Amino acid sequence: MHSKPPEQPAALSIGELSRRTRVNIETIRYYERIKMLAEPPRTANGRRVYRPADRQTLAFIRRARELGFTLNEIRALLALSGGGAHEACPEVRELAAAHLAEIRAKITDLTAMERAVADAVRRCDAGEAPGCPVLDALAEA
Repeated sequence: MHSKPPEQPAALSIGELSRRTRVNIETIRYYERIKMLAEPPRTANGRRVYRPADRQTLAFIRRARELGFTLNEIRALLALSGGGAHEACPEVRELAAAHLAEIRAKITDLTAMERAVADAVRRCDAGEAPGCPVLDALAEA
């Protein structure tokens, strides 16, 4: 019995890569331009051909963006992910801890904004002010 040679992973077009990763085609091209995603080889007619590793990298970038990491932070995370995960873990943790602190600061700011707007809307609903409490709140220095 002859065994079949292992199948090569299927190459992906940019459209297929976009569908599978839920990343817009223009965003994929942008990531290539800024060197976050390796520029793929092209077919004879000039079409980009992506490998499974490109799909994994793009999914990593998309998820990191969803979590609010900046492109520079993602660049660092990608560089750290290339080596041994155990060795990189302290640096990754430090980067993630700094990002977490930024997220918590934003939550604090958003909570303060929510209170201010909610108070203005409540005062408007209650008819407490002769003018418009929302506009008054915006005009306060």
